Amino acid sequence: MLSVLEERGFVKDVAGGRQTLDWLLTEKRIGAYVGVDPTAPSLHVGHLLPLMALYWMYLHGYYTVSLLGGGTVQIGDPSGRTTARSRQGEDVQSMNVESIQRQLDKLWTNVKCLGIKYQYSPLISRKQDILNNRRWLSQLSAVELMRDLGSGMRLGAMLSRDSVKLRMESGEGMAISEFSYPLFQAYDWWSMYRNQGVQLQIGGSDQYGNIIAGMGAVSHMRKIHRMDNGAEGDEDPSVATYGLTTPLLTTASGEKFGKSAGNAVWLDGQMMSSFDLYQYFLRTADADVERYLKLFTFLPLDEIRLLMNRQNQDPSKRNAQHILAREIVELAHGAADAKKAEAAHKDAFGQGAHTFSLFSLRNAIASDKDNTSEPKEHMKKEDTELFEYKKAYAASSAAQPTASSPPERPQHDKTNIVTLPLSMLQAGSFPHVLHAAGLATSKSEASRLIAKKGAYVLVPNSGELDNPTALKWATIEPGKEVNPYHYLVDFEALVLRAGKSRIQICRVVKDEGVEETEKMEEMEGKTEEGQ
Repeated sequence: MLSVLEERGFVKDVAGGRQTLDWLLTEKRIGAYVGVDPTAPSLHVGHLLPLMALYWMYLHGYYTVSLLGGGTVQIGDPSGRTTARSRQGEDVQSMNVESIQRQLDKLWTNVKCLGIKYQYSPLISRKQDILNNRRWLSQLSAVELMRDLGSGMRLGAMLSRDSVKLRMESGEGMAISEFSYPLFQAYDWWSMYRNQGVQLQIGGSDQYGNIIAGMGAVSHMRKIHRMDNGAEGDEDPSVATYGLTTPLLTTASGEKFGKSAGNAVWLDGQMMSSFDLYQYFLRTADADVERYLKLFTFLPLDEIRLLMNRQNQDPSKRNAQHILAREIVELAHGAADAKKAEAAHKDAFGQGAHTFSLFSLRNAIASDKDNTSEPKEHMKKEDTELFEYKKAYAASSAAQPTASSPPERPQHDKTNIVTLPLSMLQAGSFPHVLHAAGLATSKSEASRLIAKKGAYVLVPNSGELDNPTALKWATIEPGKEVNPYHYLVDFEALVLRAGKSRIQICRVVKDEGVEETEKMEEMEGKTEEGQ
């Protein structure tokens, strides 16, 4: 099992000894877990790395646990942070927990379907659980925690942690609650070790300190509860705990993986559509695509090598990127949505990169109208509130506004279409429009993009006589006389592009229609306070 994870690039550090863990995984189907604190209503692609390692273990017959940090999220993990997290309200925390719970359920369902797709043996016994640490932490007294677990954790080791030293050296300092976070994470492990037999924790490279602390804590608790069978000296490796960290993933150009124009790449389909998730991975650089195929898909390594051989013969077809994009959407959103995203891409770009399908545009606008209509009667009130909260969070977590930000905040929904007021479309307002559409972080950046000939707009009625629905792109020219209003398609849509592939459809409505977004604006404000 360990060799499989290493071959695919999941292993950075092994705590407890690489050879010993290799022996244990060969001899015993131990339990393993990955923890996720629900600090947002969705996981992003950066969370996938440790989860994918867990999914591989599940397919090979190991007991696997996704641990939802409904308790620890109230404290806040200081790992990798230079400042303390702002305290979230209980209503925000509860919506985050509910949303991440549903997302983990969906991911596990899709993993099981992918296991069938790739013909993993149905004869292997497999078991997985989604647990919430609030279940046991809410029943844990402070006296019990300090008496048992606190007595086994040394102050010197906790002070030497990178997250603590960074805060102390910067003068920011650290609250006792954050400093004590490793105790609660260690108690999680002890609870699952004792009740579920979990011996391995998998986490990102920033979790190494927490994992080491947890290993020591479980060993200490075993002695307190006399589970060491009177053994002296080295601990029995068959019952010891181990840690595995995944590497910090960056692109070949050195950028942090999982960001798109300053925004998190969410896995929730209501915060980032299947089409946009597909497009994000379709833009993967040739230097990164083989590594991502190993990490984020269940394709056998032999198939990946064959695929890369074909890719190298004609990189312009981007066959490897298409398969990567389809597989990730299938993992995050399911097979049906992956097929729709692939079909939507072919519909939008099948006639070449220089045109955009009018049919695709009309379908997107029609879908947008359906999604922004009044909530359906059969929808539960809490589901409607959660949906609105996720839309607001996705909008507020976009590139941070600047002093030149427009007063209007673009409206996002599951189709990722932005709603703009008609009054914004004035002569010379293209920089303003590009900024409001999310294709530039400021109006000045949008102006520079236009000056560099990197901004485009779809031209209405520009199709050829033999193919009138394949509309053409035009470079947005600088100048105060250029009016976005003249580029409205079907009198209601403005389609913009930055660079080769960042496309944003904008639905333009009369200004009184924008007033309907006030409720969402209020929700966004609450979200920002929570952040």
